Amino acid sequence: MKVAAIQMVSGISLDANLAAARTLLEQAAREGAELAALPEYFCIMGQRDTDKLALREEPGDGRIQQFLATAARELGLWIVGGTLPLRAPSDDHVFNTTLVYSPQGECVARYDKIHLFRFDNGSEHFNEAHVITPGSQPVRFTMTARDGSAWRVGLSVCYDLRFPELYRAHAQAGADLLLVPSAFTFTTGCAHWEILLRARAVENLAYVLAPAQGGMHENGRRTWGHSMLVDPWGTVLAQRAEGAGVVLGTLEPPQLRAMRTQLPALDHRML
Repeated sequence: MKVAAIQMVSGISLDANLAAARTLLEQAAREGAELAALPEYFCIMGQRDTDKLALREEPGDGRIQQFLATAARELGLWIVGGTLPLRAPSDDHVFNTTLVYSPQGECVARYDKIHLFRFDNGSEHFNEAHVITPGSQPVRFTMTARDGSAWRVGLSVCYDLRFPELYRAHAQAGADLLLVPSAFTFTTGCAHWEILLRARAVENLAYVLAPAQGGMHENGRRTWGHSMLVDPWGTVLAQRAEGAGVVLGTLEPPQLRAMRTQLPALDHRML
């Protein structure tokens, strides 16, 4: 099954971001992808964290959700909608939510980001908890590829990558593919992005597809990019350093089965 990680450099305009996402999704569909995943915050990288509040939507209703459903249906793709802001119980917070749409345009899964990023090195300051309410539950879904193979897919977002227990829960539930839509900072991405992605693939004997924001944004923030597909042996099969584009790769069921047979580490767990 061919899959695509969509890399973007999203800005402050919802219209421009949705137009850019549609163009990249169309490219992925033309090149044979069955599943395409957008990056975290694909719909907005605002001037301020609170800009997300103005775009929040009710579950099942809103322009961004309609965009994703329509694109999935018209392009015949499974689309993982990066993240978008959904209404939270508090009026000054939102959920940072991944929604998954089938090729029929139906929303089949929702995951609210559990782990919220906080970083302060004296010159860069981030604290997602100021405007984001964390989720609490791991989420997985099953998709059937055009060749009839079934893929169990585990959802995560960006900072979740640093918490291996989430991915082990996915592995214990039979996940074959782990998705990590992200907006890693340049500083942390340069140091840890590839290391963590490859580790999550190796320790869980699963493919990892990580679409990312990658470049200099209108708000002055620089993201690391390097969207990639990693196989269960930890090999980077495809990646893009910076700039908007489509990272394509193929998931091979025989390869996955062979790796799990040759090194059945998931069966050797003692704790």
